[in-house]
Amino acid sequence: MAEVVLKNIKKVYPHTAEKDKKKKKAKQPPEKKSNLQITEDGVVAVQQFSLDINDKEFIVLVGPSGCGKSTTLRMVAGLEEITEGDLYIDGERMNDVAPKDRDIAMVFQNYALYPHMSVYDNMAYSLKVKKTPKDEIDRKVREAAEILDITPLLDRKPKALSGGQKQRVAIGRAFVRNPKVFLMDEPLSNLDAKLRNQMRTEIIKLRSKIDTTFIYVTHDQTEAMTLGDRIVIMKDGFIQQIGTPQEVFMHPANIFVAGFIGVPQMNFFHGCRLSKKDGGYAATLLGKDYALSAAQSHLLAEKNVADCTVTIGVRPVDMKGHAAEDGDAVIEVAEMMGSEVHLHMTRDGEDIIAIVSSREADLSQFEAGRKMALQFDPAAMHIFDSKTEENLLPCVEE
Repeated sequence: MAEVVLKNIKKVYPHTAEKDKKKKKAKQPPEKKSNLQITEDGVVAVQQFSLDINDKEFIVLVGPSGCGKSTTLRMVAGLEEITEGDLYIDGERMNDVAPKDRDIAMVFQNYALYPHMSVYDNMAYSLKVKKTPKDEIDRKVREAAEILDITPLLDRKPKALSGGQKQRVAIGRAFVRNPKVFLMDEPLSNLDAKLRNQMRTEIIKLRSKIDTTFIYVTHDQTEAMTLGDRIVIMKDGFIQQIGTPQEVFMHPANIFVAGFIGVPQMNFFHGCRLSKKDGGYAATLLGKDYALSAAQSHLLAEKNVADCTVTIGVRPVDMKGHAAEDGDAVIEVAEMMGSEVHLHMTRDGEDIIAIVSSREADLSQFEAGRKMALQFDPAAMHIFDSKTEENLLPCVEE
């Protein structure tokens, strides 16, 4: 029910007065500690964040802890001030609008339920504050409870609920408000694996019943891939890539995105050689030359890529192998994952992971210490510039 536009958003947490005085006295230059950029103005948590969110779109902000995703969500909610930039909801600038007047609803990680109120009263509270008629409150609360399957819990207090039930109540409390924008800040992180899977399904079902815009924050890439229409991948306060789940998986923009998206993560081979050969390009990896496809070579030629050192990435699912005395790698651990076996190997001190089908392979060949000959289709290679770490083949299609 609303378009959300963020234009060049920046968030700086100022130094305390005492620290600021010390810093000015010492005349310290801007520095960077861990993933936080520290300037004379303060700690920069989010910068150059621009995103257009379509009406009724489900956007997921994902990244490691401290990357700025929750801070961005809180700026949309009005719980954090925007240092620079502009936020628009339905074309109206919201920078100075109070949270209660933004027509948004937020679901927090820690549920934030009132312990002294029943489930019914928790869900009805915001409507009562708005002086909504009693019969309308009752209708909305019971309708939400039915959708979320918590009708039998309406008379209980939060202390009598499980984690999954509390989260359903928190979602229901936001749902009854029928907001323009639905914000969710890592709502499933406190649940166990089974409940997370169930609640992901419930959120997908809920989304089909609510005509609203969702902005969802998580550090879990599985949630991001299964829930989002588009994913915004963040690192150190910057956007690394925006795209559909398939786009960011198949065509990662850089080494960070390639390593962050995908389980197990992509294998990286550093110090590889990319060179022109026979009218095309070839990559030297694991002591072998692999001729790139015509589509790959054409894209590299368009960019005038010269012979250079590159990092090559291959996803475990694309890494094949068979037992061989003169093999490239040595098996350290074979993880049985049901229909798949995850082979953890080493080659010249580098870790390599391959995924093989447990139905098609002879499992006896995957004993620890066994040598494996590795192979893969060159079309499955991702080639990254060793200096910039950007993907030289970001969107090649066969």
